[in-house]
Amino acid sequence: MKLSSQIKPISYLKAHASEILRTLSEQDEPLVITQNGEAKVVMQSIESYEQTQETMALLKILALGSRQIEEGKVQPAGNVIQRIRGRNKSHV
Repeated sequence: MKLSSQIKPISYLKAHASEILRTLSEQDEPLVITQNGEAKVVMQSIESYEQTQETMALLKILALGSRQIEEGKVQPAGNVIQRIRGRNKSHV
């Protein structure tokens, strides 16, 4: 993804809002909006935003799992499965 082609000043946003929305909904690349020459806002389609959020959630889960492994907060899978099966039998 090359962001340099996706940088527009706020005046462009004001003048081309509907075109920008249409383009964002058709592509996965975000758009950087500048104000006084500084990047201020990143715009992206809702689909792209949701995908980003899902990716972040998965990365957080992986990081948590890695931390738990490093801290020794793990149990053999067989023990966990056996404990789950024991709970299921007591609820039947």
